[in-house]
Amino acid sequence: MSGLRPDPRRGSVSRATKETSVELTIDLDGGPIDVRTPVDFLDHMLEAFAKHAGCGLVVRAAGDGMDQHHAIEDVGIALGKAIYDALGEKRGIARFGWSLVPLDEALVAASVDISGRPYLNFNVSFLSENLGQMPTEMVGEFFRAVTDNAKITLHLVQMSGHVAHHVCEAAFKAFARAFAMAKAPGGDGSIPSTKGVIE
Repeated sequence: MSGLRPDPRRGSVSRATKETSVELTIDLDGGPIDVRTPVDFLDHMLEAFAKHAGCGLVVRAAGDGMDQHHAIEDVGIALGKAIYDALGEKRGIARFGWSLVPLDEALVAASVDISGRPYLNFNVSFLSENLGQMPTEMVGEFFRAVTDNAKITLHLVQMSGHVAHHVCEAAFKAFARAFAMAKAPGGDGSIPSTKGVIE
């Protein structure tokens, strides 16, 4: 019936290992944003992602406290799996999205293809080793975990910037804006692939 919202595009993941526990739910069409992980800077980045992607996102994560590596990577895995589940068979989405996001001196470009083929081109560098409790070397690993498990292609390319906080936040927001475009309804409601399927 016209005027009714389609079935919610929502994905939930419960993941527990000897190193971490993660409970994560994403709603691709909006909802509450409530993120609590052991890494405050990661919380800030995930909240920015959800806001600019137009998603609802609820995360509860705990880690072993060693160096936050496990918690950051496992939240990325859970986010990717939840996105994959929420997208379903990808019927009626735009599929492709891109953005160019500035944050003061930083400028980051992103391009997304919801392709069923995981690939990450992470061409972003940092002059600092840490952003609070978040090692900057883990930013790329986080995005790799997301793309591998969401089965999407993502290119993140830094055009300029030297303040690590600005570069990282611009990267998350650029991904968010590109993903928002890619997941948006588009076309005739068919699966946007000449193969007729996106796995």
